[in-house]
Amino acid sequence: MGLMKHNAMRWWMLAATAFAGMPAMAHAWVRTGQSTGTVAAGQAGAGQGEVLDRVVAVVNGDMILESDVDEERRFQEIQPYRMVTGFTRERAIQRLIDRALILQQAALEPEEAVTDTELDTQLATLRKDIPACKQYHCETDAGWQKYVSDNGFTVEEFRDQWRKRMELLRFIEVRFRNGVKISDDQIRSYYETVMLPEYAKRSVTPPKLETISNRIEEVLLQQEVGALLEDWLKSLRAQGSVRVLTPGEVSP
Repeated sequence: MGLMKHNAMRWWMLAATAFAGMPAMAHAWVRTGQSTGTVAAGQAGAGQGEVLDRVVAVVNGDMILESDVDEERRFQEIQPYRMVTGFTRERAIQRLIDRALILQQAALEPEEAVTDTELDTQLATLRKDIPACKQYHCETDAGWQKYVSDNGFTVEEFRDQWRKRMELLRFIEVRFRNGVKISDDQIRSYYETVMLPEYAKRSVTPPKLETISNRIEEVLLQQEVGALLEDWLKSLRAQGSVRVLTPGEVSP
């Protein structure tokens, strides 16, 4: 049903956005020259002061760079359930802030690492689910390599991104979902107040409750976890130090 799919995707997007690489640069402005020892590719010996990257936000001392924002926007485009409109630079920055906050907490409570087998299984499914992959023939390694390359990643970079995503989804699963219990009354209430009216509007005979109770339970679990995650992130923002820099501003 469309409504159930919408609720499921809302939680998936909320959780999945927290998972790519972690900002790691330690300077507000990364320049060529002796101050950082960084030289732009193909510009060795170039003059001082050429900006290669800049900090757009600082989250408890961790830097988020402009290049991270660009990578996040490209990573968004490669998602099978991405939002079609409204993914702005500002939205990307807020997602990266949330991601950094979750990564910081996950480092304090590490979970079991994702195995190569688990990663390969998810990526195999992903290659089938991404709509644009069909024209690239992502079922072949050459087609998949071409697809991720056209989206600005190498195969290994994308594997690393997806592995981090899986690890943090596992962290959220353990922290929130395992403690959420959905009662039979909640399932019945959702069926009667949400699903039945939706089927009635479409003049479609609804399925029996017992045939879809497991699906309803999953939707309600996702809603509960999504709400808990949002509240937790608000708390982390309030307790920590989060600063978004304006263009030209230097980080403290």
